This record gives sequence, C-alpha cells and structure tokens, in this order.
Amino acid sequence: MNVCPYMEYTFSILGKKWNGLILYDLSLRPHGAAHFSEIKKNLTDITPRALSLKLSELMEYGLIDKRVTASTPVVITYELTEKGRSLTAALRPIQAWAQQYKPE
Repeated sequence: MNVCPYMEYTFSILGKKWNGLILYDLSLRPHGAAHFSEIKKNLTDITPRALSLKLSELMEYGLIDKRVTASTPVVITYELTEKGRSLTAALRPIQAWAQQYKPE
C-alpha cells in the first residue's frame, strides 16, 4: 500500500491486538509506569503469555521500557518512553471522537 507511509507505520503498531490498550493503560498511570500484574488486572481478557509478548513487542518499537529494580524481591515495572507518551497523547483526540460517535 502506498497511501501514507507514516499512517501505515502507525497502524502496523496500533492495528495489532492489545497494543493500543496496553499503551492507553500505561498512559493513565502516574509516570506512565505499572507492574505486569497491574496491567493484567485491567486487561482481563489477555493471557499472561500474550501480555508478555506484547510488552516485548512494544519495547522493540521503543514505546515502553522495562525497569528492573534490584531489591528483594526484584521489582519490574513497564513504563512509557517519550516516544510512547507522544503516541498516547496523539490517541486522545481519537478517544474523544469515539466517545462522541460510538453507538450505544
């Protein structure tokens, strides 16, 4: 397809199941960060394996980082990068559109 390479790139990320919802979930949290279990709690239909794969995929895109804090026990958080925060900000107008036009 040759409509717009930028839109094609964006939808190659957001068009994959769960990616947009994971990013949105992180955008609602203080500092854009959450533990795996917190994300899983909000996305009730995703399996732990699928969530793990999606988090890895979003890291490959540079949209989230995995932070490992050396403590007992080890604390792992996933947080939006600057690139991820800018994408979630760009999704806000789409959310507003959906709130206005989604059928009841």
